[in-house]
Amino acid sequence: MNARSPMTAPGALSAPTADVTVRLRLLGTTDLHASLLPYDYYADIGARPYGLARIATLIRAARDEAPNTLLFDNGDALQGTPVGDVTGQSGSGWRGPNPVIAAMNRLNYDAAGLGNHEFNFGLDWLGRTLADATFPFTCANVFTWPGAGPARCYMPPYQLLRRTVTDEAGCGQVLTLGVIGLVPPQINQWDAPHLAGQLQARDMVETARALVPQVRAAGADLVLLLAHTGIDTAEAHPIMENAALPLAAIPGVDAIMAGHSHDIFPRRGGAITAPGTAAGIDHAAGMLNGTPAVMAGAHGSHLGVMDLTVVRRGGRWRVAAHRCDLRSVAEAPARAPVPPDTDLVRGVQAAHDMTLKQMRRPIGYCMQPLHSFLALVRPDPSVAAVNILQRRILSRGLAGTAHEGLPILAATAAFKTGGRGGPQNFCDVQAGPISLRHAADLYPFPNRLCGILVTGAQLRDWLERAAICFAMQTPGTPEAMLRDTDIPGHDFDVILGLSYQIDLSRPPRFDRTGALLNSGARRIRDLRHAGQPLKDADRFVLATNTYRAHGGGGFVDAGQSTVIHTADRPLRDQLADEIARAPLNVPPEQPPGWRFAPMAGNAVLLDTSPELRRDPAALRAIAAQDLGLTPEGFLRLRIPL
Repeated sequence: MNARSPMTAPGALSAPTADVTVRLRLLGTTDLHASLLPYDYYADIGARPYGLARIATLIRAARDEAPNTLLFDNGDALQGTPVGDVTGQSGSGWRGPNPVIAAMNRLNYDAAGLGNHEFNFGLDWLGRTLADATFPFTCANVFTWPGAGPARCYMPPYQLLRRTVTDEAGCGQVLTLGVIGLVPPQINQWDAPHLAGQLQARDMVETARALVPQVRAAGADLVLLLAHTGIDTAEAHPIMENAALPLAAIPGVDAIMAGHSHDIFPRRGGAITAPGTAAGIDHAAGMLNGTPAVMAGAHGSHLGVMDLTVVRRGGRWRVAAHRCDLRSVAEAPARAPVPPDTDLVRGVQAAHDMTLKQMRRPIGYCMQPLHSFLALVRPDPSVAAVNILQRRILSRGLAGTAHEGLPILAATAAFKTGGRGGPQNFCDVQAGPISLRHAADLYPFPNRLCGILVTGAQLRDWLERAAICFAMQTPGTPEAMLRDTDIPGHDFDVILGLSYQIDLSRPPRFDRTGALLNSGARRIRDLRHAGQPLKDADRFVLATNTYRAHGGGGFVDAGQSTVIHTADRPLRDQLADEIARAPLNVPPEQPPGWRFAPMAGNAVLLDTSPELRRDPAALRAIAAQDLGLTPEGFLRLRIPL
């Protein structure tokens, strides 16, 4: 592989005060989620159009084109596929460095930031994993827990990368790039079991605004933000999760690499979807609030390429011109993907083989097919399967406790519903013998099971928060998209044990953070438990996961959540044990758990997997009309309300 930051051998260094021009190329990946090879471990199928091995081919080409090149990663690299989970778990038998870090070492990354998922396996694991890296990490807004002494940064708040670059005259120039890493402060809630009492994240914008002048004073000629955060068009506010816009507006920031939301920026060609037209977002120029920016998708779908023309006048460097682009491993379904880099493939083969061995381990039997193709339009068997098992496990866990007599409900979502993940991003478990990969397909995250005390009022708000993933429907509209494209499908929690209707003619009550948007808005109608209307004061135990129980997604206020049970190992492992005990069977709910409130004359459009065509009975059951494939490869359905 190329050496880190391959620079053409420069001539003699020029005087530091002379006017010079340098063309600098910054390459970026984000949200790799341990997608090293183009392999789908859930479906046990290769040749998928993603993965760091394909990106490595793009990196090699991009480096060959430009002499002054640096490579960065923007976080969420270590967790998200079975290869990351298997090699990240104690007792898995894996020996050697983390395969993601090993692959990044091979690619000679210059620096990297942390994402929220880096904290999923705990701080001891994270410390051991990062110790194997041959490149530096930075995270500016995570501090040790305030205690007897002053809080200090968990890891270096910034890195100063001093590089000798070649200017337009062929002379060598010394340029120092300051790199600041930032992570959403919501990790305080999302990974509370790992972080509480040890680390505390602070506001990204406040942190960066205070730090940029310090980085400049420490010698940085230019400042790059590795900001693991998306683009939110809402007004800037404290503890903002997707804060790329206000971060880009901070004086002294020269470039920003964003991420977290699995979106792409800039988006060129065809229709520009939201966010894309708000003030401060310029796809054509590749700028956020006037600052060069990229966001390179997820799972190794794109490589961010920032070409900066930097000039030094009077001894100071500035960005005089730029071009920001994304290079896709597969621009369209009809195009052959970029071939994977053979050196990187060889380097991760052992981890791949071990993952396949574990994922193919038989665990039990499934009585009926379980897929998430229609999880957003009907009570879904794949969701019900997880909820049934969650409730069963929690019931045993509460036996003999003071809470044993309370009714137990269960909440989960379909984690794979297409969207930005593409037409292959669906759960699909066939009836018959199943293996560990199927359990991972049903529940892909390393969360643990939690039991929390909830009231009827909290359950009503939980469901209102879940229902924001649907676009508001105007009565009498014959055809409109069902989904709000800014809200991922995995935000649509379904609660087993309740029945209710969702009225799409009403506006959403909450935003994605759980903040109240409209106190008069109610989409949830006819909410019942055991056939009786739910009362606000009714009390239940809700089986959910650690992420939700501690405030993740804003479904429940973390400060008001009473956790009465937390499992000691990942929920996915517990689900596999349950399937091993007895065949997985999902009887139909009576009455059905939820449905849309009827809207005569209205129909919605849903983009789903073409694999649904093999289940014509499911299409008939919802009176769906097959409208063919979209340019992205989804099957588009028209479904009457």
